[in-house]
Amino acid sequence: MKLALYHYDSCPFCNIVRRAIDELGATVELRNIHSSSRVLNELVEATGRRTVPCLRIEPDDGEVRWMHESSEIVRYLREQLAA
Repeated sequence: MKLALYHYDSCPFCNIVRRAIDELGATVELRNIHSSSRVLNELVEATGRRTVPCLRIEPDDGEVRWMHESSEIVRYLREQLAA
């Protein structure tokens, strides 16, 4: 499974998710929407929203899912890494 977090540095909700990623030792690609217009465009094209944090979940079967809301993302990461 491949995970990517769409975020920006000063977003407090993104900070919550990044802190959980660090605590869990999760492998998540960080994609800063303020550092790259390409990254922002990917997010908007896929979700229709500019809001972050947003976790892109690409399971081994290739069907991509997108998850907004920091609390849901943290819960998802904890559940996946506890398994």
